[in-house]
Amino acid sequence: MSESIPSQDATEVLRLEQVRKTFNTGTPLETEVLHGIDLRLCRGELAALVGPSGSGKSTLLNIIGLLDTPSAGELYLLGQPTRNSDDATRTHLRNQAIGFVFQFHHLISAFSVLENVLMPLMIRHGKPSGDDVERARNLLEEVGLGPFADKKPTQISGGQQQRVAIARALVTRPPLLLADEPTGNLDSRTAQSVFELFHRINAQFGCAVLVVTHDPRLAADCARTVQLVDGRIVSDETNLPEA
Repeated sequence: MSESIPSQDATEVLRLEQVRKTFNTGTPLETEVLHGIDLRLCRGELAALVGPSGSGKSTLLNIIGLLDTPSAGELYLLGQPTRNSDDATRTHLRNQAIGFVFQFHHLISAFSVLENVLMPLMIRHGKPSGDDVERARNLLEEVGLGPFADKKPTQISGGQQQRVAIARALVTRPPLLLADEPTGNLDSRTAQSVFELFHRINAQFGCAVLVVTHDPRLAADCARTVQLVDGRIVSDETNLPEA
């Protein structure tokens, strides 16, 4: 599928125009992994990115997350072109605009649950303010972990740890939340619970959410499913709710 991308508007968070990614450029091993990706994501959208292993999902997510740059094309984040931005600009934009949730939560075991949630704010401007702490505690309440704020990550379950990671990703109030197989390390019941939390967070905070998942049931629960095969978007569909 190759569809023209609508022009930038007030609700648009992310726009990719003919994004390509090539590795080992100029060598006999030169390989193009992404072949002209067009994608748009607006505030309040919850979309799943699916595709077989080797389809380019991780490469695409790294580019969307400003962890890598396209070889061609352009990525706009909050209307700002990013491909030719310097590292400092990209880092600032990434820290301001994007929250990340990974398959493995990467919590710091020496810190409390509350301190782990505060970490992005501490990295941004040092010692957290009273307002920062209140925001983090409110987020822990939102994900059902208010009473666990002073516990260490090793004292709570895997599903609870992933909820802490979600709160941590949201503490900077990013307009874009990227989740890379966020339930891949959880049992099916806990995975469903975590995914229901994504729905609630998406509705409550209005951020755009893009979830990479191998689970077709979770993808079907998203309002939109984008399928990537061999570095190309082959379908981009709205999932109609069951009657």
